Amino acid sequence: MNIQRLAGPCLRAALFGALILAGFKVSYGQESSGLAVVKKTEAIKTNAIRTETIKAETIRSLADSVKQMAEKLIRSGFTAGDGYGEVWIRDLNTFMDVSCKVNDKAQIKKHLIRFFQFQQPDGSILDGYVPNPKGSGVAYNYYHSALAPEYAGHKNTVETDQETSLVQAVARYIKSTGDRTILTDTVAKGTVQKHLEEAMQFLLKYRFNEEYGLIWGATTADWGDIQPEHDWGVEINSDTHKAIDIYDNAMFVIAINDYLSFADLSAKERRNWEQVRAGLKKNVRKYLWDADRQKFKPHIYLNGSPFPASLDEAAIYYHGGTIVAIAADLLSKAEVKHAYERMQQNVKSANAATIGLTLYPVYPAGTFKNAGMSPYSYQNGGDWTWFGGRMIPELIRYGLINEAKEALEPMLTRVIRNKGFYEWYTPDNQPRGSSSFRGEAGVLWTAIEKLEETSKK
Repeated sequence: MNIQRLAGPCLRAALFGALILAGFKVSYGQESSGLAVVKKTEAIKTNAIRTETIKAETIRSLADSVKQMAEKLIRSGFTAGDGYGEVWIRDLNTFMDVSCKVNDKAQIKKHLIRFFQFQQPDGSILDGYVPNPKGSGVAYNYYHSALAPEYAGHKNTVETDQETSLVQAVARYIKSTGDRTILTDTVAKGTVQKHLEEAMQFLLKYRFNEEYGLIWGATTADWGDIQPEHDWGVEINSDTHKAIDIYDNAMFVIAINDYLSFADLSAKERRNWEQVRAGLKKNVRKYLWDADRQKFKPHIYLNGSPFPASLDEAAIYYHGGTIVAIAADLLSKAEVKHAYERMQQNVKSANAATIGLTLYPVYPAGTFKNAGMSPYSYQNGGDWTWFGGRMIPELIRYGLINEAKEALEPMLTRVIRNKGFYEWYTPDNQPRGSSSFRGEAGVLWTAIEKLEETSKK
């Protein structure tokens, strides 16, 4: 007997009988309104399932194509993308996962080691290096190293994520390849593990504020590397307004997590870094979290704000920094869900396309001297998959699968439509910047991988 085939008729017969017993006049020649409701409900459910199936198939098809495109792009090099001559550590960190799959392990290690060859005596790490600075067209203050004489390096000192990005990149390399020998490789008479510790000590010695127990950088827009007080704005100067933000500190927490996962440490050393991490997490919640607004404060200023008093900066929501904070386990699941809903509301309010929207509301015209930082341009309200895409694995990690798919689909769609990975997008979804931006390719590849892993469970 096929029980499933009888389930529908039995259910309807039971409902039919119940209606008669309840006093309803039901004709055998026509359906009751109650049965009509049942049929309508069943139809709605069937249509909903069909719609979800079609949507899942659409995302899967888009994801397959984008994943192949990403792997092809990452095979072609290690620079940030066309228009960039440098290998940037903050970028390399975000396409390390896919690079370890499609590129030669020895080549990847060589690019990582070069950052240690440029490490400064104080432990700081540069942003990137380029083989021909005279031909780069960018007037950086270049650094040189006898360990890599054919290259020159540079650092956007307004930002405080270079050291933490390198720690994270090495962790991704080890996790993806299983090659721990990089930690004992020697550069300038010190092991890579020792150099990584020195990089994090740099943050504690030169970028740590004792009053708040958090690290600082220059004032920038969320995760950006342009300060408002200068026409270019990438280097700290006498006009700089030092500030504490969520992005830098969340990156540090993740870096410590990674360091503890791979480093060969004594019990005392491990305890020390665990205490540093605990202090950062505690102080982020104490000083940077705005409980009333349920968001992170944009900045805690250490020597005044560069913005006019008329600007309500506290109302600005930082998407990128919040996403990195979620990756650092600085928010609860309920707060993660609220953050996602808030980001989608911001996208709607800004008439933007994805949660890659850097921030909302944007800084008004004229608040940044750099003309590229006008409202909804570049890091001031531009839409960057490079950061928005990092939210997908976090949503998946918290079991918010439907939200992850919802956020991912428009990111995949525009890659297919534009036939490439662009650096950022305007609110009306027009591509801007590099047309082969490896950071976008990297985060989308990782997001797709995580979604595929979920579907296999």
